[in-house]
Amino acid sequence: MKNYKTCRLAVGRVVGPAACLVVTMLALAVVSLRAEIIEQVLVKVNGEIFTKTELEARQVAILRQKGQQIDLKADPSNAQLRRALDDITPQLMVDAIDEMLIVQRGKELGYKLSDEQFKTAVDSIKKENKIETDDQFNAALKQENMTMEDLRRNFERQMIMSRVEQNEVFGKVGVSEEEARAYYDAHQNEFTTPPSVTLREILASVPSAAKGVNVAEDDAAKDRAEKLRARILAGEGFDTIASAVSEAPSKANGGLIGPLSMNDLSPDLRKIIEGLKVGGVSEVVRTTRGYQIFKLESSTPAQTMPFDQAREKISDQVVTGKRQEEFEKFKEKLRAQAIIEWKNEDVKKAYEAGLKAAATAAEARG
Repeated sequence: MKNYKTCRLAVGRVVGPAACLVVTMLALAVVSLRAEIIEQVLVKVNGEIFTKTELEARQVAILRQKGQQIDLKADPSNAQLRRALDDITPQLMVDAIDEMLIVQRGKELGYKLSDEQFKTAVDSIKKENKIETDDQFNAALKQENMTMEDLRRNFERQMIMSRVEQNEVFGKVGVSEEEARAYYDAHQNEFTTPPSVTLREILASVPSAAKGVNVAEDDAAKDRAEKLRARILAGEGFDTIASAVSEAPSKANGGLIGPLSMNDLSPDLRKIIEGLKVGGVSEVVRTTRGYQIFKLESSTPAQTMPFDQAREKISDQVVTGKRQEEFEKFKEKLRAQAIIEWKNEDVKKAYEAGLKAAATAAEARG
């Protein structure tokens, strides 16, 4: 069964419906299996607790999503398990606390999932998975160790996070004319189409053999090509001759190939083409396939999209970067205002390592 639309494995990372539901189900399954264990609180965030059970549920879900079947009950000295957990836990803890802070902010603003929104989400799941009755849906939830309340709680968290991001960050980010123009001037290559050509070709092939090229066959192919070129220069249609005698696959189209980007041509062929005018015919050229003749059918110069036409694309590019930057600032503000009480030093160190890694990555992006 798939989750509704897309959802978040962690703040800032969106996964598709199928992957999302797998992660959610795995997490809930672990919580269910470990329900008999007394909860160990790892951290309190503005009074809301995050437990060892929740941490392990997220660890299992992420490891399984990565295709790693690792048992958290294994010997804690297991090197493979230790490396896997050391790799994922720092970012996991940063994401988990950021999620808590964002949801808390959303609840302060009064965001909640309405009955109608939840019904729409459930109907979408049923439709995507071809579930026709409530009994079938409830059975599917039971199979995944979920209740309807669990499902609603997950949807509400996703909805609240999405609304906070949109209303508190993304909706306030815009691109000024000055910013757009500066981006356009600095990234001209993104809005420039390289020059292209359409060619016609005729091939007189030279058979290849294990012992190498037969000189007589090579000379015969060259002679055929020279005579074909002479006929073209005398006025016969290039396409007519290509259709009749060319040994290239393009024979079926009168030798037509392209349009081709000049950037994609080999240096040797590009040099030949650059020496021709539209309608011009090349000399006979020796290639790996034999002897070829080329005609420049048409040529299109490099074209740069005008600023007005590029404006929408520019906005998308600039806004994406600005949104990420502003979202990081927003999360930093929430962290600074939060009361975070650590109950486990190892988890605290992992969280701090995650923040440091994120800061380093941000600096590298410039």
